[in-house]
Amino acid sequence: MTSQDNASAPKPAAKDPWDLPDVSGLVVGVLGGTGDQGRGLAYRLARAGQKVIIGSRAAERAGTAAAELGLGIEGAENAECARRSDVVIVAVPWDGHAKTLEALRSELAGKLVVDCVNPLGFDKKGAYALTPAEGSAAEQAAALLPESRVTAAFHHLSAVLLQDESIEEIDTDVMVLGEDRADTDLVQALAGRIPGMRGVFAGRLRNAHQVESLVANLISVNRRYKAHAGLRVTDV
Repeated sequence: MTSQDNASAPKPAAKDPWDLPDVSGLVVGVLGGTGDQGRGLAYRLARAGQKVIIGSRAAERAGTAAAELGLGIEGAENAECARRSDVVIVAVPWDGHAKTLEALRSELAGKLVVDCVNPLGFDKKGAYALTPAEGSAAEQAAALLPESRVTAAFHHLSAVLLQDESIEEIDTDVMVLGEDRADTDLVQALAGRIPGMRGVFAGRLRNAHQVESLVANLISVNRRYKAHAGLRVTDV
């Protein structure tokens, strides 16, 4: 084929960004699944038909939370939860983030890790964003888990709404960040399993800080308006 033939050859069609993979068969582990956000995510994903395992430092505590939620959710100690899961959501408190991930480095090797931790401080003026040395919680996770595929998502969800069984749909978008488009596609698809929710690609992990920090603003919105605010991205 000549260079002229190459120039005239039609370009392959661009991939539809909403053509997302089937993730229904993946097992999702939730580290910190006994906390409010972790419980809420576990409940919503299991309610959507996903196989979910809740992780905790204490297997008994995880088992109790799983039994309370039902829907086939299982409970396990953190290491077992990580080993048995295809996708692992990190929903632990910020002050235990680094220690938890360091302890699970081998169990999380090769896994798709979804960090949804928001580094926040609180004082008399309210919530404010903290800046980790690595730049963000997600970047800290990537530094601590060099053999894992780290993404960031699920930061702006109301734990109250997630756990409210009377609510059928969660009206919000989920900002998804990561280095590999195949990984962010998987996380977007996972978010889309929850009725009313949509995963939207929002850049690489270097942009995670402002996404994590925005939670401080949403807390202020919620306090002023007695709400459980989320986000919607327009024109996409």
